[in-house]
Amino acid sequence: MNALPGLDVDALAKHLDAAGVLAGPLTAELIPGGRSNLTYRVGDGTHNWVLRRPPLGHVLATAHDMGREFRVISALAPTKVPVPRTELYCADDSVIGAPFYLMERVEGTPMRSRADTAGLSEDQAARVADELIDVLAELHEVDPQQVGLGDFGRPEGFMTRQVARWRKQLDASRSRDLPGIEELHARLAASVPPAQRTTIVHGDYRLDNALVTTEPLGISAVLDWEMSTLGDPLSDLGLFVVYWQGVGQEDDPITNGVSATPGFPAVDALIERYARRTGIDVAGLGWYVAFAYFKLAVILEGIHYRFVQGGTVGAGFERIGALVGPLVEHGAAAVAAVKED
Repeated sequence: MNALPGLDVDALAKHLDAAGVLAGPLTAELIPGGRSNLTYRVGDGTHNWVLRRPPLGHVLATAHDMGREFRVISALAPTKVPVPRTELYCADDSVIGAPFYLMERVEGTPMRSRADTAGLSEDQAARVADELIDVLAELHEVDPQQVGLGDFGRPEGFMTRQVARWRKQLDASRSRDLPGIEELHARLAASVPPAQRTTIVHGDYRLDNALVTTEPLGISAVLDWEMSTLGDPLSDLGLFVVYWQGVGQEDDPITNGVSATPGFPAVDALIERYARRTGIDVAGLGWYVAFAYFKLAVILEGIHYRFVQGGTVGAGFERIGALVGPLVEHGAAAVAAVKED
């Protein structure tokens, strides 16, 4: 059987056979493009699955929790939020070296580049963007209690803990000086807004964490739930804004230029659509945008740390570290604007 980084295919086949779900010889391949958890296509001639496991090497405490990701996807299955059907979860590290879960493979394309969106007409692009923000609104309208996620997080003081958590994550994976990041953290910590409501939050909601189909046109699944919890829904919207508007560079490395696709609306129109759908007041969204720049800077610094430690698999990681500085600068500008308001 083929050998893959982070996945012992023979050991996985034995586990699936013992679980009674294996129908034939198992094949697997790494899905490129991920920057955190490792994702593989797995099949046995009858089933088409996707397997998710944590990254190799340096793993921060509380991050990359496969059990939480499996639980939230399973819980959302009966809702209007499109998610893959889950197959099984394995907490036993001895099988492939880390916890993992298996879910169905859903048709669709993660739109990570202009090449991915090139086939969309302007009308199609507008409809995809609208559906993307509508799905976020649907997620934030799900009652956590009704889907068995009432204990999925600690919403009281959520954003205060988030600011502290991401500072802790930064401290755990810092390998160099990062000008301005201390000041950005301090200003965020001193001005945390109160939450308007508590919802399920995705934690990394963006276009390329969704699968898009053209026939029929729409969002077939939302993926990458590793950071999901209960908390302030504007934290999701703020991060969405950062991914949509990026850092303003030509061929922006955060957006990969995707949000400039003809037909995709400006971010303000999507914010307004979200506000209409949810009834949430977005007047104070600027603080959440500033926090999102900080959070993304920390995430990318963690990926850079794993890269220099040799704990990443795939191409493109050597460019990640250079993005942290511009994110810090935009976060500083965003939080300064909030204070001026």
